[in-house]
Amino acid sequence: MSSLRSTDLKRLHRGWRRRTEGRLAVALDDVTGPFNVGAILRTAAAYRCEHLWVVGNGAAPDHAKVGKTALGSERFFTWERVADMAEAAAAAHQRGFRVVGVELAEGAVPLHEIDLRGDVCLVVGNEDHGLSKAGFAACDQLGYLPQLGSIGSLNVATAASIAIYEWARQQW
Repeated sequence: MSSLRSTDLKRLHRGWRRRTEGRLAVALDDVTGPFNVGAILRTAAAYRCEHLWVVGNGAAPDHAKVGKTALGSERFFTWERVADMAEAAAAAHQRGFRVVGVELAEGAVPLHEIDLRGDVCLVVGNEDHGLSKAGFAACDQLGYLPQLGSIGSLNVATAASIAIYEWARQQW
């Protein structure tokens, strides 16, 4: 066995793109760590995210340190900075997205139990504080990632990546 070459990779992924009808957007609710933002951007681009909202004081795709982990992936989607999650959610709704927050919070349900098929904007919050109060209020639904081990939470980039994959998995 060996790794797939570039042409083989394109062929492999083309089939999955054809099976994915929904649209994906992401909102970063005051996510400030540039390396976390870069990792999220790379995953978002890999799963055909079409738009990103950078909320509040979050690190933006044009931040110098974001590029170290994003590796140019920001060129595959549009992005804009907005003042707060109310503005981001209103813009997402206007574009036809349901807004789903990913947060360990009261009332949240396991993310895999939420119907993520179709057009969804996934929202993740600040590394230390999670979603803002405006973020909670702006989401149509809240989901969490069930965990099995002794660690109570995940790094925001890891959580975003798992949530993005769950969105994609449900499209298939």
